[in-house]
This record gives sequence, structure tokens and C-alpha cells, in this order.
Amino acid sequence: MDFLVFSTYLMACGAAAATGAMFKPDAWYRSLSKPRWTPKDWMFPVAWSSLYLCMSWAAMRIAAESGSDARTGQALALWSLQIALNTLWTPVFFGLRRIGAGLVIIALLWLAVAATTVAFWQIDPVAGWVMAPYLLWVTIAAALNRSVYGRNPQSA
Repeated sequence: MDFLVFSTYLMACGAAAATGAMFKPDAWYRSLSKPRWTPKDWMFPVAWSSLYLCMSWAAMRIAAESGSDARTGQALALWSLQIALNTLWTPVFFGLRRIGAGLVIIALLWLAVAATTVAFWQIDPVAGWVMAPYLLWVTIAAALNRSVYGRNPQSA
């Protein structure tokens, strides 16, 4: 049963990952002014693959909680919200090249991931800890999006 639940969450992450495969950094992105601390392009798929596995495992742990109640339902609803926002960001930023709109989406994503992490922590601290690297990565991604927005007003 746990493998089926894990696989379901992983498939939801697969939709987000698919947008990354469809809308890769291209010449437009490479032409943008970015800070020196911008992660290398190869780091993104490595990081996201690991994060998607962790996010799915954490959600599976929450879904498997015995005596599920409204807190569990709310925690999984927040997980659903964050994966929807995660899926939306890449086509907006890379596909539509809307840096400002991407910044709004990633700010909402950060809030959703933070809320999910807290909600998971309250139910299962292990699941909360497993979400923490995702929150850190989204924090870095949001700072990068903000920096790119400020450095490239002509493209915002």
C-alpha cells in the first residue's frame, strides 16, 4: 500500500518535472544577467530529482498516519497546492519568459512549501524534516528569481 501511495505522489511530482523537461534554460535565460552564486544548470535536475523523491516520501508518511483527521487532510491539501505552483512556475518563467510573474508564483510557492513543512512537522516530525531541504531550495530559487528580476528590468 505504501508503495502505491508513494508512487501516486511521485507521479504528481512527475508532472512538475515534465515542465522542466519541456521548458529548459535556453539562450534567452543564458543571456540574462544573473548573480555569481547562480547554481550551475546541471544542478537543477539533480536537486529536483532528489527533492521530488523526498517530497513524495514525506507525503506518503502523512497519508499513512493512523487516525487521520482534518490536520492530515489540510497538510495534504497544502502539499497539493505547492506541487501545483511548482508545476506552474517553469512554463511561466522559461516558457512565457515572464520573470515578474514567475516571482509572484515562486513567492506563493515558498509560502505553500513553508506551510506544508510546518503542517507535516506537526503530524510527523520526520516528514517535516524531509521537507526542509525543499524549503531551502525554494528559498534559493526565489532569491535567484528576485535577483534576475532586478538585474533584467527590460525582460521583467
